[in-house]
Amino acid sequence: MDRYPTWVGFIFIFNLIVGTGSLLLPSAFSKTGYVLSLILVLFLAFTSYLTVTFVIETLSISNAIQKWKKIQLLKRHEGSIQSSVYPVNEGNDADHDDDVSNEDIDAMESTPLTIQSNDFYTLNEKLEFGEMSKLLLSSTTSMIFYICIVIYLTGDLSIYSAAVSTTIRDVICDKHPNMTNASNPLTLPCFLDGNVTRFQAYRWCLLSFATTMTPWVFFNVSKTKHLQFFTLTFRLVAFSIMIAIATLRIFYPDADEPIPSPKKFQFENVPFLVGSLIYAFMSQHSLPSLLVPIKDKDKISRIVFIDYILITSLYVVLAMTGIFAFANVEDLYTLNFIPSDADGSKYFKILEYFLALFPVFTLTTTFPIVACTLRNNLQTLFIEKSQFNAQNFFVRRMLFPIMAVTPPFIITFNTEDVRSLVSFTGCYAGTFIQYLIPITLVYYGRKAANNILGCGIINEYRSKFQSNFWLIMLFFWTCLSLVIVSIDMFKA
Repeated sequence: MDRYPTWVGFIFIFNLIVGTGSLLLPSAFSKTGYVLSLILVLFLAFTSYLTVTFVIETLSISNAIQKWKKIQLLKRHEGSIQSSVYPVNEGNDADHDDDVSNEDIDAMESTPLTIQSNDFYTLNEKLEFGEMSKLLLSSTTSMIFYICIVIYLTGDLSIYSAAVSTTIRDVICDKHPNMTNASNPLTLPCFLDGNVTRFQAYRWCLLSFATTMTPWVFFNVSKTKHLQFFTLTFRLVAFSIMIAIATLRIFYPDADEPIPSPKKFQFENVPFLVGSLIYAFMSQHSLPSLLVPIKDKDKISRIVFIDYILITSLYVVLAMTGIFAFANVEDLYTLNFIPSDADGSKYFKILEYFLALFPVFTLTTTFPIVACTLRNNLQTLFIEKSQFNAQNFFVRRMLFPIMAVTPPFIITFNTEDVRSLVSFTGCYAGTFIQYLIPITLVYYGRKAANNILGCGIINEYRSKFQSNFWLIMLFFWTCLSLVIVSIDMFKA
């Protein structure tokens, strides 16, 4: 497995969290009220960070249990060798050896280890959500979690594919004069003097995106690190431009436009903001793939904390400057920065294309990470990890990457309208993955660790939030979130 330094892990996590969801927040702040929005964004950032620490702790517990099981198998193997070399009962040695071996194994499994070592709790072996649920939960619960994970990740990849392809299509195609009045804009020609429709152009863009992204899914996410550096730079420049322009508009407002007067509290729009924030802080599903390759794992908790501080600050500054700069904040914030056709300045045209392509560069680096996460979960769903290397080349290297990317591309090849998929993916599956799955895994993980390893071994990767109060609080918040996002979905 390729390893990378701490600062590279920092960039991976930052890019994974900060996606197009950030561009929805200025509009959500405007509709919900800036005071209420500020309170909610801080609360949801904290709850999301809580579950990230639970994911890290569960990953370390799962590593410890896996290592403990290997030790027990080694002890059993050594015991069987010794019994065959030094038979106790020559008259019926086979039956006696089997009985003694089973009794010894039962004793070892019921007695906590007393070894004083921190070598058990590590983050050296990558275990996806599905694998950890298999290890810690019942088969039925584990299967439910698998289904939830696969649905969410497939929906996520569909959203990414459609968003990127639609953005590229809109940049390439001419602006049709009858676009707003057309009953079906997809049937309009992409170019005013051509025969290719906008939907056909969308499909060609999708095929280009699929051809470019699919090869990355056959490798580890660490192979995309150079792409991650480019994307981070692009994102920071784009955010800086949007914040700078909005700040200038606040101090030097345009006399031809109405002065913004944002509300402080708009409780009826809370569901829209909560759904947007859940999506904007989503990272839990792919964390194991990003954390395990980091060389200096002692700094993982620190870089995750710094990432959340910086991302939350960025979200707040981006949204606050936006709602005080524009009287009408568009749902996709970059649309507020497209200059009018009357302005022929080439610099504004460059700015227009730069910000218009923001979703493309944002999602192209996140797509391989999410696709690799889906690939890994599908592998562990159908094949035991110990049996995976025994499979043929096609199964080991080709089958599961193809299974991961094919359904999203089929869905988005037939439609670019994934609004219902966005609602279901972000509202229900997203809430389960961000909250319910981490708190369930860490609860049963802690119980398993105490039963198997005892309390004598300290887990250096344990969450700072060990009290059951946090689990109970998050469980009730999960239930409330499901109610809130359901209201938002049905209202839409």
